[in-house]
Amino acid sequence: MWQYTLLQIFIALMPIGALQFWLNHPARARYTPAFMAAASGVSMLLGMFHSNGLERFDLRMVPFLIGSLYGGIPGASVMTVLYVASHLGQIGDVFISVMLGVFLLGLVPFLFSLISTFQHAGLRGKLTLSMKLAAVAVLIPFIESWDFLPRGESILRISVSGIFVLVIVEACVACSVYLIESGLGRMRLESELRRVQAERDAETKRLRQFAELSPLAVLFVNEEDQVTYLNKLALEWLPPANRQEAAGAPYPEVFKPLGDEALAGAVGRVLRGEDQLYHMLRLGGRMYYVVVSEWKRPLDGRAEGAVLLAQDVTELQRLRDELGKMERLSLVGQMAASITHEIRNPMAVIRGFIQLLNERSQKDQQSYFHIILQELDRANGIINDFLSLAQNRIVEKSDCDLHELLEDLMPLIWADANMRGQSVELQLCERVDSLELNIKEIKQLVLNLSRNGMEAMNDKGVLRIETLDFPDSVELRVTDNGTGIPPEKLEHLFEPFYTTKTNGTGLGLALCLSIVERHRGKIRVESKLGEGTMFAVTFCKPGRDCW
Repeated sequence: MWQYTLLQIFIALMPIGALQFWLNHPARARYTPAFMAAASGVSMLLGMFHSNGLERFDLRMVPFLIGSLYGGIPGASVMTVLYVASHLGQIGDVFISVMLGVFLLGLVPFLFSLISTFQHAGLRGKLTLSMKLAAVAVLIPFIESWDFLPRGESILRISVSGIFVLVIVEACVACSVYLIESGLGRMRLESELRRVQAERDAETKRLRQFAELSPLAVLFVNEEDQVTYLNKLALEWLPPANRQEAAGAPYPEVFKPLGDEALAGAVGRVLRGEDQLYHMLRLGGRMYYVVVSEWKRPLDGRAEGAVLLAQDVTELQRLRDELGKMERLSLVGQMAASITHEIRNPMAVIRGFIQLLNERSQKDQQSYFHIILQELDRANGIINDFLSLAQNRIVEKSDCDLHELLEDLMPLIWADANMRGQSVELQLCERVDSLELNIKEIKQLVLNLSRNGMEAMNDKGVLRIETLDFPDSVELRVTDNGTGIPPEKLEHLFEPFYTTKTNGTGLGLALCLSIVERHRGKIRVESKLGEGTMFAVTFCKPGRDCW
């Protein structure tokens, strides 16, 4: 008897074991109601098969209730049909037929009315509803087993048998609901975990993509002083041989090729507890504004490393320098406007009297007056440079052939070079388009650049003046083979009052820059120590936009 009872319990709980394997694949979760209905139907048929003709009760009501409750209305309909079909062989028995009628007209409508409530209830509510249904439904298997109870038994013995049936059915139903809910809860938890993991991975990819596309150099360092991530811009700081080994290496080794120990020190100080530090980094001729900040965990706010963000501020610094240059030019303009007349008038009077004294003086003293007149002319020239530099006027331009302008100037330049013992080479391209130029200012530009080149060379120096024709522009180059200009001085060449000459005023190149800008051109300098310097002036052709 007991072995058959255990077999019935095993068959009744078989859908629960099958469900655990079914839920190993989360993609199947949406088909769980259909699976529970099918597995419970198989369990119910097996229970009927193993109880048919045997003198014991069966537990097919357990899979019937489980399959109906978890299979929904469609599942409950299929389970009802199977349950009725399993009793077709007993329709001749009036008592069984009456019980089937009670089942179809009483239990089934009651079951269908509770399915929706059951599926939306929590674990406690599902246990309560399922056990109530089991208590109502257990009457049917008990009555079906009535014919198999020994005749002549006492009411007490029959009652004990009924309680036994009720306890087993209730226990099987409660165990089934609990295990199913546990399995479904685990499956939902795993699905939620996978969803959160997928969202985290997607967010990580978005952040990584943002870091790669950002105009900032980004670098992360963990608590163990190891670099965990560098974006593309940060990798460009390093030599090619070091880029593959950068991630995972100690940050002092990664920063070593940069040649800036202060940057590594700033990262170390942040890792030791400082909140945020700022640093200016010069690298490869570029200027970077660097922020080193503590990197904290989002949940508990605990520090787990440092993050370095660097912005290329080279252009911003260049604009600031240009603004400073414009402010200095404005200052020069104000000075020139205020003192020009005050100086020129006394100088004109002085020059007149010096000339008069020169005419009346002895011959051996005239050389002194000649020196005074030269210095007065030099002072007047400086005042003229002030005026040319300060005036932000609109110059009158006309169509001009640059080659003709240079050929007109060459006798003057050759004469100046001969006095110094130097030579001049003129290399003109085959043809050059006409340009809109102010002839007077361009002549002044060429003379200034040529004399600067001559002053930078010794008495055997060679000055080369050449022109190049491009589709949108014409370039004028003035090259000397002098001593060259140190790199640290190149960026200051065009600033007013900045000079590399002992007796220079620092206004010549500033005046050249002013002339070039009034002609919508650009001027650049290329110089190597011991080899010489080249000044290249680019003019846009009429109707073209070179920049």
